[in-house]
Amino acid sequence: MKIELAKDKIIITNPQDFDLVQTLNCGQIFRYNIVGDLAYVYSMDKRAKITFNKNKIEILSSDIKFFYNFFDLDRDYSKIKSILIKDEFLRPAIEYGAGIRILNNDAYEMLISFIISANNNIARIKKSIEYLCAHFGKDMGEYFAFPTLNELKKASIADFEKAGLGYRARQMFETVQKLSADGIEKLKAMNKEEQFKFLISLKGIGEKVANCIMLFGLGVKDVFPVDTWINKVYNDLTKRKENDRKKISRELVARYGNLSGFAQQYVFYYYRENKIKV
Repeated sequence: MKIELAKDKIIITNPQDFDLVQTLNCGQIFRYNIVGDLAYVYSMDKRAKITFNKNKIEILSSDIKFFYNFFDLDRDYSKIKSILIKDEFLRPAIEYGAGIRILNNDAYEMLISFIISANNNIARIKKSIEYLCAHFGKDMGEYFAFPTLNELKKASIADFEKAGLGYRARQMFETVQKLSADGIEKLKAMNKEEQFKFLISLKGIGEKVANCIMLFGLGVKDVFPVDTWINKVYNDLTKRKENDRKKISRELVARYGNLSGFAQQYVFYYYRENKIKV
């Protein structure tokens, strides 16, 4: 995979370690649109226009430095896959989702987005987030930015209900009011255990959501988010009947270490996309 940087463009040729559709559709981001060979990807107040095919990806943006980091382009995914594919549990998933990359999302945006995601489907999650952007985020001309914390603090419980959050509306309101910009910065500086403890202290955030926020928004790779789906996959592949998701997560992190987050994405994407019954 070859990467070239121009003034307002990142050009990736022979992107064997980067499949844009797989990366966007594997559950780690909700602000994007794909139409044919064109995609728009949003993060906070930034946007990238992306054209792609099997031989080339071109990322156009006024801030290519941001999106170079966002798409984790400094990381050697071939090396990661060469290690993980030795595990029979992961081999079919890696072969299927070989182009997945873990994005470096904004921690605050991930915190809000994954509260919305709990027990929800992708279409509804995206619609709720779009509502909050349109009603509380800055108008960027052709799109709306993700609302800053101060902007989102203006939202009432009724506003969150209108956004389609249902029972999460009050949880979101209480969490947003409790958060501060300084608190978000302190969260980034905490160690893994402190981050987890802080996140699960917030309304609407359980262990799985906390692990997702840490993986996708804080760059913590030695976590393995376990939801109902991963729980079922785990039991099917191990021939066990284990329902303690915290125990499952600990076992898988012990197995995959600092590559746990990558392993989780491969497994989740493969079984969900193929609708394999477990």
